[in-house]
Amino acid sequence: MNQARHGIEDLLTLMVVLRDPEDGCPWDIRQDWDSIVPHTLEEAYEVADVIERRAYDELPGELGDLLFQVIYYSQFAAEEGRFDFHDVVHTLTAKMLRRHPHVFPEGTLGSRRPPGVGAEQVQARQVNSHWEALKAEERAERASDQATVSVLDDVPRSLPALSRAAKLSKRAARVGFDWPDARGVIAKIREELEEVEQALAEEDTAHAIEEVGDLLFAVTNLARSLKADPEQCLRHTNAKFERRFRFVETALGERGVTTRDVDLATMERYWQQAKEHDIPLPEPPSGGRRP
Repeated sequence: MNQARHGIEDLLTLMVVLRDPEDGCPWDIRQDWDSIVPHTLEEAYEVADVIERRAYDELPGELGDLLFQVIYYSQFAAEEGRFDFHDVVHTLTAKMLRRHPHVFPEGTLGSRRPPGVGAEQVQARQVNSHWEALKAEERAERASDQATVSVLDDVPRSLPALSRAAKLSKRAARVGFDWPDARGVIAKIREELEEVEQALAEEDTAHAIEEVGDLLFAVTNLARSLKADPEQCLRHTNAKFERRFRFVETALGERGVTTRDVDLATMERYWQQAKEHDIPLPEPPSGGRRP
């Protein structure tokens, strides 16, 4: 006999019970807005990891863990009388309807354009342009009490540094502050690398560290110019490095030695073997994600 499937209301009820001051779980009762944030970031990265490994059987569980973070924040808000989960769903749905007038002309689910009826093909560039215009209006509304409105407003400071660098530079590029093509970015990378080398030659470590930051920012822009997510590019390379280094360790282990027993030249020889035997991961996704 099949067990009845749980729905979202079951999950909401579960959270209420877990947070009950008298009968709930001691760990869940202790949590607050700030304590959950690290878990939220970790769960988001676990979702990304599962997708990049193409481990789709694990994805329902990881997406559930990420959804549970939303349930947590909604419960905190409900307890404080701010909003609840249903407000989150309503706000998200209303925003998506507003941002997709090419699909919902009147901004309601009932106004969906019938398939194939009077629909000229909407170019992706037009859709993205409209999306960005609406987001700019929303930022302006949120910042109406400020003296100035910046295109950099609402880029979260809590983002990983590579992701935030890409977003900051992408926002600036929308108003024309950008290189004309990838060649310009590569020239900038060379310039920043020369400045690192100059600082090292002068034995100015503090300046060299600062210039390394500039170099990383320039490399992030190169990824952006190629329509790639720098964070995903680096995760892809991390996985490749780990895979190859484990090959080196295994090969040495078969000889009865470890990396501590051999010199760099020996490890490099096995590293080259690892590259020859390497099985590439799927290419990191590029482009299509909305900002």
